[in-house]
Amino acid sequence: MTIEFNCPNCNAVIAFTDKYAGKKAHCTSCQQKFIIPSKSFEKAKKIKPPREIGEPIPGFYHAVFIDSWKMFVHPKNAAGLLFILIFVVFKFFAAYLDISLHIQGQWLAFDFYIPLGWASRGAAWGGLFWFYSEMIYWTGFDQDEFPTVTIGGLYGFIWIIVKSVYVIFVLLLVVGWPYFLTYLILKYLHVDLPIVLYPLMFGGLFLLPIGILTVAVGKDLTMLRPDYLLVPIRRAFMPYMVTAALLGGAVISQIFTSPYKNQSPKEVAIDLSLNVLVQAFVLIAMRSIGLFYRHYSCHLPW
Repeated sequence: MTIEFNCPNCNAVIAFTDKYAGKKAHCTSCQQKFIIPSKSFEKAKKIKPPREIGEPIPGFYHAVFIDSWKMFVHPKNAAGLLFILIFVVFKFFAAYLDISLHIQGQWLAFDFYIPLGWASRGAAWGGLFWFYSEMIYWTGFDQDEFPTVTIGGLYGFIWIIVKSVYVIFVLLLVVGWPYFLTYLILKYLHVDLPIVLYPLMFGGLFLLPIGILTVAVGKDLTMLRPDYLLVPIRRAFMPYMVTAALLGGAVISQIFTSPYKNQSPKEVAIDLSLNVLVQAFVLIAMRSIGLFYRHYSCHLPW
């Protein structure tokens, strides 16, 4: 049975199945947190944001390196793990689905290149980034279970993918603009200076976790400001280094994984298993970003 009710903040119509009655959730329109009522059109109880604290919450390292493994065995996380697995498998097999069509006419011939592989990879990463952003939000507000996967039909799913890909593009542009600008200048000048490019690339990668945290919790791309990105790093440098190292390792590991490309069944099993293992690494890295917010939100200037 479906429970329908209005958001206690913006009055948007929200629906959950009755098995989620009494659990915490948030409105996708205004991000208001509430308790799901037990009956349709019953008033949902608002959850007030936690009282602002002046000191970090202890236990960050234990939560990252010990408690994170509990995600993989928690029964309520099975649906979320399946959601991730589906996207990983889709990304693995669809990476090289690019199609070239040759149309021969009486006088003219046309060649059409259809980048299905690139579109498939973009859709897969868009879906994964959306899920991880929701997980970071839930983790930041003391929810250790995976977020509820609510797609909202075909059009809702397409909107999630498009919005997530756009957010990824803007985020990478903001944290990596020194690298991209320098790369374009050096390419124009036909100069190869890896000693300049590599530090800029790793600098952008270093800023990526706080950028993801800002858009995942703040839900606003205009918050990608230098003070919002740099102040938390300065105030909680060592914990942030842990988060940056985990995400950096996950990104580098992902680069070295191989998608499907006419391998033997044995090679497919090995490469697909590696893709799944790397995604488990990404999952822990993304959760560490939410834990950084949970434990060190007092250091964030917003």
